[in-house]
Amino acid sequence: MASSGPVGVGFIGTGMISTTYLENLTRFPDVKVVALGDLNTEVARAQAERFGIPTWGSPDEVLAHPEVELVVNLTLPAFHAEVASRAVAAGKHVWSEKPISTDRESGRELLAQAAAAGVLVGCAPDTVLGPGVQSARRAIARGDIGEPLSAQTVMQYAGPDIFHPNPDFYFAPGGGPVLDMGPYYLTTLVQVFGSVGSIAAFGGIGRGQRSVQVGPRTGQTFDVTVPTFVSAIASYVDGGVSQSLFSFESPLKRQGVVEITGTEGTLVVPDPNRFTGEVRIARGPVLGNATTPEEVREVNSAPQTWEDVEVKGVYAERGLGVLDLARAARTGGRPLASGDLAYHVLDTLLAIEDSVREGRVVDVESRVDRVPLVADDFDPFASTL
Repeated sequence: MASSGPVGVGFIGTGMISTTYLENLTRFPDVKVVALGDLNTEVARAQAERFGIPTWGSPDEVLAHPEVELVVNLTLPAFHAEVASRAVAAGKHVWSEKPISTDRESGRELLAQAAAAGVLVGCAPDTVLGPGVQSARRAIARGDIGEPLSAQTVMQYAGPDIFHPNPDFYFAPGGGPVLDMGPYYLTTLVQVFGSVGSIAAFGGIGRGQRSVQVGPRTGQTFDVTVPTFVSAIASYVDGGVSQSLFSFESPLKRQGVVEITGTEGTLVVPDPNRFTGEVRIARGPVLGNATTPEEVREVNSAPQTWEDVEVKGVYAERGLGVLDLARAARTGGRPLASGDLAYHVLDTLLAIEDSVREGRVVDVESRVDRVPLVADDFDPFASTL
């Protein structure tokens, strides 16, 4: 494999999500997409022709391609660990869409296999590497809200069956609002508070069957086998608690809510499913010279005080994690959106489902090192290799 120049990238899985990856990775100088593979080779061919990728074919052809150093694994969640393991066995670094696996055992085995092979594993979400979440993390690091104490997150809407032509996998193991959307929120929270220590959660399945609402399969029904509405409380090893709502059962759409409360203010973090957005701090009332009950009531009834936090960083979309992994692979570093981080998030999300099913507080056994901030000079459009 090359030791300098752009890192050769191959895709396994060229469905809907591959478009946004290809739109970005074909613009980053430090990576070069050389091959696309899919079980449906015609889908791979269409994407290759659209984005000017020279080689297309089956997953096996991508794994055998001599210029592919890093595999982007965009298969269905149930196959993430299996495909990633095959890539590792072929001597490739691998980036997977979230979650890294649908069970703990295969996730642990994948990381052990990669360590033994000397290759790196990275995993979505990479939204946390964007200017939005990173600017919020820098505000916390500066002490802008004092010591972080608690957090609240909300992700609720009617569910992906309202827009996806093949939504079945969203309601099967590896899906549901917890494993589908939870990685965005839990990854953000772990970057703020560190490792999760224990989980208490309640929820269930709203409807045992759903139907496809768009596309050629409209009207077909399928079974729901994972919780579709969950409320979870997490306790963190180093202190702090969070409360999270995940739902595919809500007529009221409310997504992207992440609020971190510290001793000196509440930080409103942008939607963790996006790469940027507003970062704001709410401050509490300042009594000042107010001493009488009337003066105190007047202060407490005043409009909320807000401060805007400057959002810094070069904006880009999905593919930042692949780029960071590629640079780490070439330079001997460690990726920020690492397999270890993804496994701890998976372990936590499965603990949420365990708690819902078993009706008890569940300890999270895995731990992850604190995740460093993205470097101030990180530029996806720079040529560094």
